[in-house]
Order: sequence, then C-alpha cells, then structure tokens
Amino acid sequence: MTMDDGIPVEEHEPLWLLIEWPFGESDPSKFAVTTLGTEMSKKQIVRQYKERYRTEQAYEEMKGELGLDHFEGRRFRGWHHHVSVVLCCYAFIVAERDRSFFPSADAEGHAHPLRFAA
Repeated sequence: MTMDDGIPVEEHEPLWLLIEWPFGESDPSKFAVTTLGTEMSKKQIVRQYKERYRTEQAYEEMKGELGLDHFEGRRFRGWHHHVSVVLCCYAFIVAERDRSFFPSADAEGHAHPLRFAA
C-alpha cells in the first residue's frame, strides 16, 4: 500500500495525534500531530510537545520586556552583542523570579541568596 506521495506506508515516519482534553470539560480543547520517535514514551512525547509553549513564552517575554526585537544594526557583531545582553538579562530575571518563590523563599517571602556547590 502506498500513499499519494508514492512512498510505501511502512517507510513513513510514525505520526502521533495528541489531544488535550482538560478534566471536567465536555470536549477536547487542543489537537496536534507530531512525528516524535517511537522510542519515546507517551509521557516524554507530551512533555517535549509542551516545551514549545514554554519556549514561545520566553521568546515573547524577551521581545516585550527586554527588547530582543529592537536591534536595528547591520553587522553580526552588533546583533550578537544585542542578543547576548538580552539573554543575560533574561537569565538574571528568571533566577530572581526563582529565588522569590517557594521553595527558595521562606514563609515570609524573603528570598535566600543563591548557593553554589563547592
């Protein structure tokens, strides 16, 4: 048996249909098709797919809050410097955000200093 592209079905990558159906809802809310490998567990496939959302959120934050998309230069060196500064700032913000929330903060919300392994 072959598909429309002339390649036998056995030679195609396996397709997974992901359906997000929130608990208590009458219908599914999201659908996606992926070609992630057969050696991955279902949990790993879902985790990998959900990582896209986190990546998009980080990109939007860097564009909106830190000006990732504001570079107007013409040379790689300037662009590289701009992106490096934005990424460093974002890393600092993420670290500070992590410090101020449980479990890094104590009961009163005071952040503890970062501890590094010796």
